[in-house]
Amino acid sequence: MARRATAWLTFSIALLFLFSACSNANTSSPSSVINVVAAENFYGDIVKQLGGSHVSVTSILSDPSVDPHQYESGVQTGIAVSKAQLVIENAGGYDSWMDRLLAASPNSNRIVLKGYNTAPTLLSENEHVWYSVDNVAAIAQAITNDLKKLDPADATTFDHNLNAFQQSLLPIRQKMSEIKAKYNGTPVGLTETIYLYQTGPLGLNVLTPFVFQKAMTEGNDPPVASVITAEKQINQQQIKVLIYNEQTITPSTTKLERDAQQQHIPIVPVTETMPSTRTYQTWMLDQLNALEQALGQ
Repeated sequence: MARRATAWLTFSIALLFLFSACSNANTSSPSSVINVVAAENFYGDIVKQLGGSHVSVTSILSDPSVDPHQYESGVQTGIAVSKAQLVIENAGGYDSWMDRLLAASPNSNRIVLKGYNTAPTLLSENEHVWYSVDNVAAIAQAITNDLKKLDPADATTFDHNLNAFQQSLLPIRQKMSEIKAKYNGTPVGLTETIYLYQTGPLGLNVLTPFVFQKAMTEGNDPPVASVITAEKQINQQQIKVLIYNEQTITPSTTKLERDAQQQHIPIVPVTETMPSTRTYQTWMLDQLNALEQALGQ
């Protein structure tokens, strides 16, 4: 009796397994979801727009009130990177902590995309390549290529999303053309190098010494002569607008901001990290609209 009971139980389990296998064979499997980690949230937003429901994205730097140059990764970040199929970082020295995380969890199947290495337009000693619309267009194409490698079945969807993304950049290009047409050659001040990727195409004349901007970017004390020059440009109203990086604040930049307020020179804040309530496109447009309004005062 015991042997017959055991044999019947084994037969029942086998039947259950076969039934389950047949059921699964007749049910179409859902599309795969690609696990993506973006070092910065603007890259995370872009890959969400390109991947749609086929990607799950974790963005690491996402607080526009924190200086990204002072970020230190933690255990949870390392775990997220170790599980990622696609990692997007800026590189160019901007987020070197990501390279250390990648080295700590080697994975030959993981794809790593570096924005700085992909960007067609590079400025000297300036890693903020995402502020160039042309660069972002090229990076979006590279992201799409990688998504298609990881999920060939949804390649058509990725191509469609890429086309929509590229079209969505047109209002930014149009706004930049309008500003250049009105204010080409207008002298402005910068507290950091980040906005040079837009002041160039806008035709604005940046007077702030580059060594001052570079020192602020790197978290160093600027040369005294450059500080004197930057303050003189404001106090003598040689600039029309001061473009101020809100995420890198030092006594020197605070002094420039205060001087500009006293001279009634408009201050246009910009950030390195995208506000959580914005997309890449609306973030760029908001800042351009603020700049246009300030230039018109």
